Amino acid sequence: MESKSAIYAPVPALPNVQEMVRNDPFQVPEKYIRNETDLINDAVLSPHLSSEVPTIDLSLLLKGHEEELDKLDQACKEWGFFQVVNHGVATEVTKGLKDAAEKFFELPLEEKDRIAIPPNDIQGYGHTQVDHKVLDWSDKLVLLVYPHQYRKLDVWPPTPFKEAIETYSSEVRRVAEDLLRSLSVIMGMKKSALLELHQELVQPLSVAYYPQCSMPDKVLGLSAHSDKGSLAIVMQQEDDVMGLQIKHDGQWVPVKPPHNAFVVNVGDIVEIWSNGRYKSIEHRVVTNESKARISYSTFFLPHQNAEIEPLDQMVFQSLGSLPLYKKVTYGEYLRETKRMKSEGKTHVIEVAMLES
Repeated sequence: MESKSAIYAPVPALPNVQEMVRNDPFQVPEKYIRNETDLINDAVLSPHLSSEVPTIDLSLLLKGHEEELDKLDQACKEWGFFQVVNHGVATEVTKGLKDAAEKFFELPLEEKDRIAIPPNDIQGYGHTQVDHKVLDWSDKLVLLVYPHQYRKLDVWPPTPFKEAIETYSSEVRRVAEDLLRSLSVIMGMKKSALLELHQELVQPLSVAYYPQCSMPDKVLGLSAHSDKGSLAIVMQQEDDVMGLQIKHDGQWVPVKPPHNAFVVNVGDIVEIWSNGRYKSIEHRVVTNESKARISYSTFFLPHQNAEIEPLDQMVFQSLGSLPLYKKVTYGEYLRETKRMKSEGKTHVIEVAMLES
């Protein structure tokens, strides 16, 4: 493919969900409704566990605080998700992005469609979902922000949204780099090791709009999946309406939008590097009847030529001192997972895990 973001699959044209709700708030087409088998087999919802999602103080990690490094290790091992406080990203930066995004999604559809996702790429406004039989109840703006040469500025939003994206993305990149340095330390390596393994840190941003839905129990804003990169940093809308849910011990746990904090999750690649010590966890987004939501997800990925395999020191710490995953380039891994078109986490097992 000619696109420099060729590790992503092209996206077909799909209906705009926000516009559909504007025209008829009670319309829910069949292709968005989960089947009865999925609803029956769905995991138990456990809202009481929301308060137990670990919280990590980034300012303490930067000081090499041993207790906080241990907390990070346990959070990645037991939850795969954690919240980050004292991250140093100013409130005016996060508010600037939220304000600009809200104004963008309020625009008429023809205005937003000026930066629609072209047929040969994933960047722009529209939909990124191509591999699920049931569609997600959401619209998105997806951009590759770093490295600069991957940008497609013709599908970037106009100022001031563009400037807000630039400022926020630069700041959240710093947070990700600090977390990857801390992960390197707790994995027994020099601080720069994981960043070097990426070859270059690729950074997409996804701003997702989840309209209200008249059938929230049968529709998902984002289907259950694990992230195929290294880390994801999510900023949620701070209100009383929860949307993000993570799977913990077979139960769905709602994640309350934390005040002035980010939600971070481990991706498939860190799971492979750690030889399964740290797990990329399934998560999803649910809808509600009363209020639309916007979330801001930044993903951190290796270069597509980066070689991914369990690190020696993590293998030695594993039961039997054997690697659980085979060696693969990141581009190969992504292409295989796209080809499989599966939900949940089966792609990690089937694409990367060695046969026993």
